[in-house]
Amino acid sequence: MKEVCDLRCWDELIPDALGLIFRNLSLEEILTVIPRVCKSWRRAVMGPYCWQDIDIQEWSQSCHPAKVENMLQMLILRSSGSLRKLCVSSLTSDRSLSFIADHAKHLQNLGLPSSKISESIVEQVAVRLSNLTFLDLSYCVRIGARALEAIGNHCKFLAELRRNMHPFALLNKFSQDDEALAIASTMPKLKHLELANLLLSTDPVLAILSNCCELELLDIRGCWHVKLDNEFVKKISGLKLVGPHVVDCYEANSWDDCSDYSGTSEYLDWDFVAGGIDGDYDDAMYGGIWEDQHNIDQLDLRLYDGFDVDTDGFDWPVSH
Repeated sequence: MKEVCDLRCWDELIPDALGLIFRNLSLEEILTVIPRVCKSWRRAVMGPYCWQDIDIQEWSQSCHPAKVENMLQMLILRSSGSLRKLCVSSLTSDRSLSFIADHAKHLQNLGLPSSKISESIVEQVAVRLSNLTFLDLSYCVRIGARALEAIGNHCKFLAELRRNMHPFALLNKFSQDDEALAIASTMPKLKHLELANLLLSTDPVLAILSNCCELELLDIRGCWHVKLDNEFVKKISGLKLVGPHVVDCYEANSWDDCSDYSGTSEYLDWDFVAGGIDGDYDDAMYGGIWEDQHNIDQLDLRLYDGFDVDTDGFDWPVSH
């Protein structure tokens, strides 16, 4: 008598389940390997199921800005309005932030470190980012108090703000007290605030401590002009204060992370994905990189090669 098999084939899983599984893979694998396995897996990565959380921060740090913008738009469109978390670094145009605000109205977690977005665009789109609970604007040198005030006025659920800077980026500034005052006056619900290396004096920081009553962590490392009385700080229940006079390697690599586009990238083997939907694919691009990173000859893979490139909307490499 034959045993009844209750096992279900992987290609029969519903797209939502596949999306949850695929989120544990790297972006490279999701975009270049998974779509080549079978039709159901391809449908899963072409739809919104894998793109509620998008993190291309590491990749975008060393990629050409045009490719970052293309990749960002492609993935956001795939999310079909379901995007909840987005991390991308070094955006170079206001157009990108406007695109995010237009197509990700339910966004809750947004990281834009080292981006060259302007203050005016932040003021324009803040109202469309009203669901934000987390925002990282560290190393964004073109924004200031007006942008933070707009965020505070429209993002009433904001609980965590990162506004760290590198000292070298502040050589032409005399004070950023206006930024701290903007935070104090518009963001009373903050629980986590990072202001490392900002040019602050004591009074604006006291204003933050006075107005942000739910604050659990305040990071002011490198804000050397801030003088806080230890006894006063101890009286603030539940607050962890870091800095200003802490000598450590806080974000020691942050300036490297802020660097502009570099011609070299460990992701060059799949940069073609961000080059546009009609980009050509050259097998040589995978060359020795796959051999160095994975001994793929030892794997037994069956790759589906029946894609209709004209209708699927993406020029994937031919499977072998």
